[in-house]
Amino acid sequence: MDLSAESVLALAPDAASAKAATGLLKPGKWPALGANDDAVWGECQGSGSRPYQTQVARSGPTFKCSCPSQKFPCKHALALLLLRAKDASLFTADTPPAWVAEWLGARAERAQKKEDKQREKIAAASAEPTAAALKSMAQRWKQIDAGVAELQQWLLDQLARGLGSLGAQSRRDWQAMAARLVDAKAPGLGQRLNHAAEGLMQGADWPEKTLRRLGLLQLACEAIGRRSALSEAARSDLRIMLGWPLEKEAVLAQSPGVADRWQVVGLVQEERDNNMHERRVWLRGQQSGRHALLLEHAFAGRGFEQSWLCHGVYQATLAFYPGAAPLRALVASSTADTPPAAGPDAAPAGPVDLSPEQAWADLARRIAANPWIPLHPLHCHGATPCRHGEGFGLDWAGRHLPLTLNETQGWALLALSGGQPLSVMGEWNGEALRPLAASSPEGVWNWSPL
Repeated sequence: MDLSAESVLALAPDAASAKAATGLLKPGKWPALGANDDAVWGECQGSGSRPYQTQVARSGPTFKCSCPSQKFPCKHALALLLLRAKDASLFTADTPPAWVAEWLGARAERAQKKEDKQREKIAAASAEPTAAALKSMAQRWKQIDAGVAELQQWLLDQLARGLGSLGAQSRRDWQAMAARLVDAKAPGLGQRLNHAAEGLMQGADWPEKTLRRLGLLQLACEAIGRRSALSEAARSDLRIMLGWPLEKEAVLAQSPGVADRWQVVGLVQEERDNNMHERRVWLRGQQSGRHALLLEHAFAGRGFEQSWLCHGVYQATLAFYPGAAPLRALVASSTADTPPAAGPDAAPAGPVDLSPEQAWADLARRIAANPWIPLHPLHCHGATPCRHGEGFGLDWAGRHLPLTLNETQGWALLALSGGQPLSVMGEWNGEALRPLAASSPEGVWNWSPL
C-alpha cells in the first residue's frame, strides 16, 4: 500500500534515522526511481561511486538496501517511501530492473518454501504426541517440580527472616536463586524472581511490592503442585508463565482462528539483552471487540517479518494461544487494509463505547482468570494527562494513574492534551500505565523510544 509521510516516519527505528531520511529527499540524489504493484525501488547516490540499490516490497512492507547500515529500515528505504508519498509522478511505472526482480522472485520462493514447511509442521503438531515427546515432557516436569520445591523452601526462609533482614547482599542471593530456576527448566519463574530482586529497597513502597511479587510466586508454586486438577486452559497459562509455551505450529493447529478487521491500537518496540529487539503490537477487532497481543522478537539487527502501523486496520485471521483469558496471538493470514490516518481525522486510540467501569471490569476479569499476565491493554477515554511530582500521571474517572514516560514523551503528551481530555491506550502492569497511543481533536500521539 502507498503510505502517507507520517506513516512512513512511524516505521523509522529511531529519530536519527527519520531525520537522516528527510535529508535524502532531493530527487537529484536518486538517479533512478520506479514502482509497480509489487514494489518501489530506487538508486540513491551516496559517498561512493556506485549508488545504493534500495527496494521496498509493498506487502508488509519489507525492505532491502545495499548500504551497510544495521538499522532496519535504513534511511534510504525511508527516504524512498517518503519520496513516493511526496510525489508519485517521480516514479516510472515500468518493468523492474534485474536486481529488483531477482529479489522479488527470491522472496516469493522463500515464502512458498516457508509456507510448505509450516504446513508440514502444523500437520505434525495436529497428530498425537509420540512416546519420545511424552517422555521428554515428563522429564521436564520432573525438573520443574524439583525447582519449585526448592523455591517454596526458599520463600519460607525469606518470610521467616522477614523483609527487615534484607541488605545489600540480598539482591545477589535472590538472583542466584533465579538462576537455579532457569537451570530447573522454569525460566519464567526465574524472570519473576529477578524482577522482585530488582525492586528491593527501591522506593518507599518496596516492601508492599515485594510481598505482592513473592505472593504471585507462591501462587504459581501451588498451582504447579496441583496442575492435574486444573483445567486445560489453566495448565496452558501455567506453561506460558513458566517460560514453556506451545510451539507456533501447535498454536496454529489447535486454534480455530478469529477473522476480523483488526485495528492497531498500540505499538511499542524495545531493545533487550544480547542485541535482541522485542515488539508488542496491540490489536482490537472491530467486529469481535477482542483484544490481541502480537509478541515478536528480532535478533542482530534483522527486521521483523511484517510492518504494523499504529491506527492502521488490517484484515487478518488470528490464532490465539490457549488459556483462561486468551490474549497473545499469532497471525495466521493477513492483508493490509486501511493505512492509518493522520491529524485530527486519525483513528481513535481505542473503542469509544467502553466506559471506565467496563474497562476496569474487563481488566479485572482477565486478571482473575490468569493472574500471571504481565501486561494488560487499557483504554482510557476522557482522560487528562498531568504533571505529578517528578513524573507524569493521568486523571481518569476519579482515578489518578501514574504514567511510565520519560520527559520527552510526557511533555509531548501534555502538549497534545493542552489540559483537555484525550483518548489514551496503554499497557497496564498493575502499578502504572505506559501510554502507547493517544488521540484528540488536535491530532494523535504515538509512543516512540525518545
